[in-house]
Amino acid sequence: MAATMDDVRAMLERLVAFDTVSRNSNLDLIDFVKGWLARHGVDSLLVRSDDRGKANLLATVGPAVPGGVVLSGHTDVVPVEGQPWTSDPFRVVEREGRLYGRGTCDMKAFLAIALALVPDMRGLRRPIHLALSYDEEVGCRGAPRLIDTMLEQLPRPAAVIVGEPTEMRVVSAHKGIAVLRTVVTGHEAHSSQTHRGVSAVTTAARLIAHLDDLANQRAEHGPFAAGFEPPYTTIHVGTVHGGTAVNIISRECSFEWDVRSIPEDGPEAILEGFREHCRTVVEPQMRVVGPGSRVATELLVDAPALAHEDLNPAIELACRLAAVDTTVRVPFAAEAGLYQRAGLPSVICGPGSIDQAHQPDEFITLEQVRAGLGFQRRLIEALS
Repeated sequence: MAATMDDVRAMLERLVAFDTVSRNSNLDLIDFVKGWLARHGVDSLLVRSDDRGKANLLATVGPAVPGGVVLSGHTDVVPVEGQPWTSDPFRVVEREGRLYGRGTCDMKAFLAIALALVPDMRGLRRPIHLALSYDEEVGCRGAPRLIDTMLEQLPRPAAVIVGEPTEMRVVSAHKGIAVLRTVVTGHEAHSSQTHRGVSAVTTAARLIAHLDDLANQRAEHGPFAAGFEPPYTTIHVGTVHGGTAVNIISRECSFEWDVRSIPEDGPEAILEGFREHCRTVVEPQMRVVGPGSRVATELLVDAPALAHEDLNPAIELACRLAAVDTTVRVPFAAEAGLYQRAGLPSVICGPGSIDQAHQPDEFITLEQVRAGLGFQRRLIEALS
């Protein structure tokens, strides 16, 4: 029998009950999914993290032939601490046509629909590949090795659909994200003898102001890309940590910053320009007083943008399944850019609104779940 909304609801309840906040292991959820697929005659391949504490899951439903479609989603969710939830975040609660719970929107509903529909995939002539990743919320860390395994071991798919919440709009482009940490090492001295010290905190403040100037330059002069909001690459400093005491000229200060880049303006030039500024302007000034002073910047996350492609079979397929003839572009980063970088046609389309993602009392509407269910049913029909 065809999967029903009740089946999807039951699967969503199981997935949400697993506390897969990124700092935790996702193995309990992965083991559950592996068992569910096995009960329906589907084998799973686990692609584990280096510490073996987390795993991606890759499964093929249908014949092992080229031309299938990947349904891709991440299993991790963001934390709930400090948020004013009115119900248990890890239990699905229905109120006024909405299903509340951490991950209901971002993005366990998409996965719940796909898993609930596995029994309906018996007649596939081209496969559906299920790709579940770990650590998307902290920099798309799991997806690269998942994609590498996919390319090595599976017949080449024709399209990848990443089910991030888009209200079932077809997203053909997203911004990339690079996360960086800069550590400034100065020279300690008593705060009454500022001429003998190099303040790491003050130097870091100047560098943060420099990054703000770079951000303002892009906001004013571009480059620009229509369809994004805002339509340019952004630079943002999120955290600063430094100093020992108010009466000690600080030896160390670190700050973390990110670059949200449009496809036409990757982060490489910004990072290289920033390092060059530190090397040729900032460090020589610091070393007049403190010869060991330095500035080091480390790239922590590099998730590329998804660029719009006019001849993209994934876009064509998603538009047909969603019954739309237009696409949109979004400012958030996702795993679709990684698939595209690997040469796989990719698109984003999934149930729920990004406005609810990461929020207290996160929810997805029943209407959106129905729309997502209809989309995936039509995909099964198209491949059968």
